[in-house]
Amino acid sequence: MSLLFDEICEQPSVLSRLAEKNEKTAKQIAEEYHKKGLCGIYFAARGTSDHACIYAQYLFGIVAGIPCALGTPSVITKYGAKMNFGPQLVIGVSQSGKAEDVLAVLRQANEQGCVTVAVTNNEESPMAKEAKYHLYCNAGEEISIAATKTFTSQMFLLALLCWKISGDAALKEQLEAVSGDAAALLKYAPSALEAKLLRYRYLTNAFILGRGLEYPIALEGALKILETNGIKMKGAAISDFYHGPIAQVKEGDLVIIVSGKGKTSDDDKAMIERLHEIGAEIFVVTNDEELYKSEKLGILTPQSGEYTAPFMFAICVQLFAYELTVIRDIDPNKSKVLKKITITK
Repeated sequence: MSLLFDEICEQPSVLSRLAEKNEKTAKQIAEEYHKKGLCGIYFAARGTSDHACIYAQYLFGIVAGIPCALGTPSVITKYGAKMNFGPQLVIGVSQSGKAEDVLAVLRQANEQGCVTVAVTNNEESPMAKEAKYHLYCNAGEEISIAATKTFTSQMFLLALLCWKISGDAALKEQLEAVSGDAAALLKYAPSALEAKLLRYRYLTNAFILGRGLEYPIALEGALKILETNGIKMKGAAISDFYHGPIAQVKEGDLVIIVSGKGKTSDDDKAMIERLHEIGAEIFVVTNDEELYKSEKLGILTPQSGEYTAPFMFAICVQLFAYELTVIRDIDPNKSKVLKKITITK
């Protein structure tokens, strides 16, 4: 086993303690959001943290009807712009809490009197100290280069805040069940994937697709596989993939489809049908038993709710990346190129 695998397996424990640690703060943020009449959220993040924000962008829109923007921090740090954030909640997300460009967004938002929030795994980090509120991942030290437990903890904290702002009972219920669902998944997923991924020992390129709440998991899955295995990966939204990128897919190419039961499942199935026409090899990551049984390759996750199924899919793509390193005899914790903490300005 490796550090990467150990940290993947810590996620049920990490997820189980997040609400208790952060619920009071999330409630305070929600109360101020409503008291000040805020009407939007501005996210600033990089890499894996950016993918957590894309998940939140969909969730806040679906559950609370709140428009969310993904920030462009270099507008401030490189171009010297003075942003007019207006009546928005400004949230900076970073595992280390040291991202200088995200910190710059929080600092400028504070100068304008905005309500600011930092989501980090370090209570003493610059971002945690700069923001008015801090939501703490409480994931313990993450050593592996590939972020895993901090990604799902960021997703959970942003979903927790969404619940507090929206008061949505279904989201609350699903968040309360997510750690148990993750524990159930981890009882069988590692061995199930190990047996199915042996065929990919010499894999050189692949695609991973999803739509809506599953889109950020496709992006994160591509990142996890390429950074651990050095495989050329393309993560994309199914809706966008029709607009040109599908031309890259050739007969025999691997396409991973992340598909949850819900509003976008018909789109997932239509894409799968089109890819079969091309002759691509499909691997489904899904909680849809019918879809799972209809495809030769895939993994079936627990029957989580629509809002938290992406947590299960995230764990699966993390395991997919890890199992590939085992099959390909790669140490995922060593890299000549990557560092655990990347500081952008």
